[in-house]
Amino acid sequence: MNHSHPSHSGMQRSLRQCLSHMAAMLYRHGHVLETVTVSHRGLDRQALKTLGAATSDWAPCQTILENSQAATWNDQQRLVLTGLGRELLFDMFGEGAADCA
Repeated sequence: MNHSHPSHSGMQRSLRQCLSHMAAMLYRHGHVLETVTVSHRGLDRQALKTLGAATSDWAPCQTILENSQAATWNDQQRLVLTGLGRELLFDMFGEGAADCA
């Protein structure tokens, strides 16, 4: 697989895969999508460490999400989805996937 210049659609595809993986991993470990879609919530470093220890898929996914600007760190140093990440997530799962209060 060529990683030097991912096509936009290839990047979108892996981003979507990561988002759906992330959603599944969150649910599996007792989190809800709102944890990452509500900007003042987010996953703290302890939660990320726990997820990373529980599944080897988490870290590479988190890297892709951050590198593509689909996820970022909020003021409380918690990982949350950006507008782009939320948009893709809602695009895949429907607006009802997370209440954007």
